[in-house]
Amino acid sequence: MEAISKRVASMSVSATLAMSKRSRELKSQGAEIIDLSVGEPDFNTPDFIKLAGIKAIEDNFSHYPPVAGFLDLQQAVCTKLKRDNGLDYMPNQIVISSGAKHSLMNIFLAMVDPGEEVIIPSPYWVSYPEMVKFVDGVPVFIQTTGKQNFKITPQQLEAAITPKTKLLLFNSPCNPSGMVYSHEEMLALADVLERYPNVYIASDEIYELIVFDDTKFESFAQFPSLRERTILINGVSKGFAMTGWRIGYTAAPVEIAAAYNKVQGQMTSAASSIAQKAAVAALLSAPSENPDLQNMVTTFKNRRDTLLEMLVKIEDFQTLKPSGSFYVFPDISALTGKRYEQYVINSGDDLANFLLDVVHVALVGGDSFGCPNHIRISYATDTDKLIAAVKQIKSAVALLR
Repeated sequence: MEAISKRVASMSVSATLAMSKRSRELKSQGAEIIDLSVGEPDFNTPDFIKLAGIKAIEDNFSHYPPVAGFLDLQQAVCTKLKRDNGLDYMPNQIVISSGAKHSLMNIFLAMVDPGEEVIIPSPYWVSYPEMVKFVDGVPVFIQTTGKQNFKITPQQLEAAITPKTKLLLFNSPCNPSGMVYSHEEMLALADVLERYPNVYIASDEIYELIVFDDTKFESFAQFPSLRERTILINGVSKGFAMTGWRIGYTAAPVEIAAAYNKVQGQMTSAASSIAQKAAVAALLSAPSENPDLQNMVTTFKNRRDTLLEMLVKIEDFQTLKPSGSFYVFPDISALTGKRYEQYVINSGDDLANFLLDVVHVALVGGDSFGCPNHIRISYATDTDKLIAAVKQIKSAVALLR
């Protein structure tokens, strides 16, 4: 009898975490790695949020919280959704979890039965398919390309829906492409979804606050016809530089919220009591009145612009201009079949491994994002490192023949 379950044995390792592990191993051997693989802001948590966490410790919030989260944090989520998104929710529709990833897993466990299908636009965050398969659901991918700005069309969405479709898993702003759907694009997709009342929408909105160029964030929950079928997933990790605090949240119809609260009660119980109190302070701060957030977004925009100016000089890279998150997703198809010594480039993963070994720049290949001919570059690092990294990438690509 095998010690490891078939479910876990068949699960892929996260590509982003695997690249981080390889980078750490090379660093431990003395290599100087420029890491462009990370998916977290390189900013510290703002002081007013840290002070709220410190006060929670001093006030002895060190006991078990309610499984769905403290009421004041549930209320803070409701306040944020009304203030920023014009959406009305009640606390019994909010569940606080240990990060948005945890929130997503709760949803799949609570909603997806074996054999039911979850539509996933490609490119997608690396964990989506593995999560769906873990609950014996069936990932159904909609392939997009740079020519369509990595956005699905209404025709593609309708063609992917079957009688077995349970969820559309939607992510805007997108990791890894950085693309953001407009109101008109969302409305066109909503028109399709209105015709299929049994299809729910799991909307991953974790990058909501990181948008550029007057881009406006949009949510399916704004459409009255889809409100009762939309599950919002968000958190404080990206917009408030709180990745290590591990606080995510979901907002959903009462019945669905109760279902994944039930799952959470048997799996992990509540998220950290101290982190919850810090998250209250974060969510009650309006984005327009939060200088830390404004500075972070401005910095990311400037880095994006600097990075794009440099990448355009690498002839074999084709890169779109992202409107959100902190990633660019170049197409490296022109390098297919090229080689250097023992390295042969047939995919983004091949290029990522080549760059890490030869010039010690860590990024992530597009294979695990559903786009093998791409690479994901994070600009959640300082500009000097970005400039140095792109110079190294350019010199390495020049070696390929």
